[in-house]
Amino acid sequence: MKKVSMILLGTALLMGLASCGSKQNVVNKNGGEVEIELPCTGPEYRTDATHFRATATDVSTNRQVARDKALTAARAELATEINTTMARVTDRYNSSYNVGEDDETRGKFQDLARQLVKQTLSGSVVTCEKLTQDAQGRYHSYVCVELKGEDFANKLQNGISKDDKLRTDYEYEKFKKVFDEEMAKME
Repeated sequence: MKKVSMILLGTALLMGLASCGSKQNVVNKNGGEVEIELPCTGPEYRTDATHFRATATDVSTNRQVARDKALTAARAELATEINTTMARVTDRYNSSYNVGEDDETRGKFQDLARQLVKQTLSGSVVTCEKLTQDAQGRYHSYVCVELKGEDFANKLQNGISKDDKLRTDYEYEKFKKVFDEEMAKME
């Protein structure tokens, strides 16, 4: 009997020690999925009525490479977002006010908008930047860049004012109204 008691006590002790050092697997209600929160993401990092915003992440064994690649990706995403918005604004403006109907004017305007996007991206501001390093020594760079919608609209107005045909065909106040309405949809 004493031998059986010692074996049971030893087994219980071993089981107790084994459970102290091990992590318990937690199964959540979402079918085993675990939510991961990424730095520099969330509602405050999304485009809204006043700012264009874009986020990106990148991983590299070199800290600067991770940062540079994340910034490049965020700025590319920002350019895509602005170009998409400008295409919607231009289409709405042209159909609402029946101006710029000829292909030359429309093409000039779209070229101007694309050119301004490229120039303006250099003025984008990094609003969030986080850098982490994992157990394998890789750097994870998280960034958010933003550009004020008003700044872009003003640069567009300056570009329009320098071209006689565009200045004649595009009424800035009407265009700005459509632009602001599109930006408000981003909320």
